[in-house]
Amino acid sequence: MQDLDPNYVINSEAALRARFPPTHEKAKLKCIDHLDRYAQDFIRRSPFLCIGTQAPDGMADVSPRGDPAGFVKVLSESVLLVPDRPGNNRLDTQRNIIANPSVGLLFMVPGFDDTLRVNGTAQITTDPKLLDLMIVKDRAPIVAIAVEVQEVFLHCAKAFRRSALWDPSQRQDRSEMPSLMQMIHAQTDNTPMDATEQAKMDDDLEAAYRDSMY
Repeated sequence: MQDLDPNYVINSEAALRARFPPTHEKAKLKCIDHLDRYAQDFIRRSPFLCIGTQAPDGMADVSPRGDPAGFVKVLSESVLLVPDRPGNNRLDTQRNIIANPSVGLLFMVPGFDDTLRVNGTAQITTDPKLLDLMIVKDRAPIVAIAVEVQEVFLHCAKAFRRSALWDPSQRQDRSEMPSLMQMIHAQTDNTPMDATEQAKMDDDLEAAYRDSMY
């Protein structure tokens, strides 16, 4: 990485740990290998998660997933089921799981500063009995991501409190940046557009949101 002075790059875990105090015992012991009642309750309250995967070439990826609270189904203490709703059909997460089943999930609950982390291995399923558990607006997902749980732990509130993520006073004005479609157009085409064309692209996206959420 050309912007970094190599004299200050840490290249070993030993060198890294030398710069930090030891981990306290509770942080070590909090990792469990199943979904206990607290983890299950947290997941049932959560309307949003991020899932981390890794491509065959080692490229990391994180993708958001969201639905009404409880959209992730707890099948047992060791298995979760995440619906795969319509998207842009890049299928980054699904392709990565097929190549490398290791996944990491981060569950969030609006108003909670603490989060829940779940690590494990995943498979893609088309089992109708499972997909029917996740019907929304009369539509079942095409596939679902089944996660076999290997590690579960609650994560403290420091990141959310530093960021004030849920604080209404910290909400930013979306109009201070171009719309999503305007930015994507600039990144992929960048031919000039007048205000009418920009408005049409934005309206088309909103129509797609209304018509293809499920």
